[in-house]
Amino acid sequence: MKRLFLIIGAPGSGKTTDAQRIAQKYPERVVHYSTGELLRAQVERGTKLGETIASYVDRGALVPLEIVMDTIEEAIKESDKEIVLIDGFPRSVQQMEALDRMLQANPQIALEKVVEIVVSPKTAKERVLGRGRGADDNEEVFHNRMQVYLEPLPQIEAFYQERGHLAKVDGERSIEEIVQDIEKLIFHQQQ
Repeated sequence: MKRLFLIIGAPGSGKTTDAQRIAQKYPERVVHYSTGELLRAQVERGTKLGETIASYVDRGALVPLEIVMDTIEEAIKESDKEIVLIDGFPRSVQQMEALDRMLQANPQIALEKVVEIVVSPKTAKERVLGRGRGADDNEEVFHNRMQVYLEPLPQIEAFYQERGHLAKVDGERSIEEIVQDIEKLIFHQQQ
């Protein structure tokens, strides 16, 4: 049985860093996938699929759902770890619904929590524009990405809240404090 934890948050919320830290701390039990990294890996391979993905990512738009879902399902199934952390997903109501269908079709994957790292828009903007990681880290693309994140958020929160999966973590604190809160959510049954 795979135990799935989704880590969501605004661009710059620290979701990827938090998930990476946990996976590094528990390498025998936890694997971390960033949907962004899974998709970027396709782009770096220079495949036709990678070129298609790049055309969306470069303008801050969402990659087509079927490409994202196939990538995620394959990654979860191929993992040899019990606990799977995926950050940056779902980012739309359609992704949320597609993930729900995928989980229903795969009873060996159990969604345990959707952890929302909550930061203010001001903090998110300062972090993204301050990291200067690539072409997608400019003000115009940031605003587009922030809108893409915020627009479906109330529906996503309500969907997972209703199922008892949603947990919110204050992302304005130190990385150590945030990671500790997420670890409690993941390992609560084992402690």
